[in-house]
Amino acid sequence: MKERQQQILLAIIDNFIRTAIPVGSKTVVRHYQLRVSGATVRNEMQMLEEQGLICSPHTSAGRIPTTKGYRMFVESSKKEAEKEEKAAKSTFLQTLEGYQAVQDRQQVYRAVDILARVVDNIAFATVPDNDRTIFLGLSNTLRQPEFMANPEVASRVVEVLEHDFVSLLGTIDIDEEVRVYIGEENLIQQFQSCSMLVTKYRLGKSSGVMGVLGPMRMRYAYNRAALEQARDFLESEE
Repeated sequence: MKERQQQILLAIIDNFIRTAIPVGSKTVVRHYQLRVSGATVRNEMQMLEEQGLICSPHTSAGRIPTTKGYRMFVESSKKEAEKEEKAAKSTFLQTLEGYQAVQDRQQVYRAVDILARVVDNIAFATVPDNDRTIFLGLSNTLRQPEFMANPEVASRVVEVLEHDFVSLLGTIDIDEEVRVYIGEENLIQQFQSCSMLVTKYRLGKSSGVMGVLGPMRMRYAYNRAALEQARDFLESEE
């Protein structure tokens, strides 16, 4: 991919993540200082669409990222990741300062609670030696435009979280790295309109799974860093 195409793709994803509104060439030219004409941006956007990285919703002339576009964004945006990592770590530690020490059995809940506040999406964790999941921040996600426009999708997500989420997590490849499942990459069928970040954590001799769930339009680098911070905080409390 040409550098200019990559810049335009990143601009579209950045703007859509922040606004949830399809992005047009005028927005890219006006807000991202690429020093090219609107016609040039439109031509490059056409090329990005042909590559399957962006698409045009039926109701708008603007473009939105596809799963493939988000995947390229996650894999290639190292500079953005470094900035978001600092922001996530700072926000997590600031939120943590407001908590008092709690008993060991409440540590997982505390970590998930802080994580949900930091990422503004659903945060979840399985409880070691217990066939259940803590999930918080559901209202954060249900307020997102994607779910308000499609209550049926929101209902399916809630149903999975409340019932067989633990068993479904057992079908996914999860280890100490943060795994990112975007859109239809999700092996959990009900989550194929969402993105999910998951990792394994250890607490004493036990282990569990911790993650973030929300719309594909999310701050991937920030959420990844926040999840890593929550995992590291939990493991440091052993």
